[in-house]
Amino acid sequence: MEKDPRFGTVNFERRKHPRFSLDLPVEYWEGDNSRSHPSRTGNVSEGGILLYLPQEIEIAKNLRLKLFIDSGIDFISIEALVEVVWKDLPFGGKGEHRIGVKFVDISEKDMSILKNFLNTLMDLRMNPKLDISPRLLSAFGIKAPGLPFQTLPKKMNPF
Repeated sequence: MEKDPRFGTVNFERRKHPRFSLDLPVEYWEGDNSRSHPSRTGNVSEGGILLYLPQEIEIAKNLRLKLFIDSGIDFISIEALVEVVWKDLPFGGKGEHRIGVKFVDISEKDMSILKNFLNTLMDLRMNPKLDISPRLLSAFGIKAPGLPFQTLPKKMNPF
């Protein structure tokens, strides 16, 4: 008995770098405007960021961006010039616009900080039983008891 040929589609990941779903605070500036606007991320990678902005930004527009990372000890900021590569319709009831940006210009130091941060997240993804500080857990929205360090159970793994 011959089987009928099967037809369908395959959606391969086209991104060069893994994405991490993170809700991090961001400030951004349009062009030479000195007034910043607050925003937040939806996901972050070495190549770019998904931003939720209160306003629509045109594709190919450059933004100056400051991303704030909670290191578990204090906040670290990373500055970069980014380019809008895609945009979506307003998202949710808040009228937020989903904007995909890629890094155009970022210092070696700031890229190194970003890579180290994302590598730490990758380590957590691969080994969810690592001892990590409660403050770092809270940065991922996980409630931690008042112990100096906690082992992250698999069922609480944010990834």
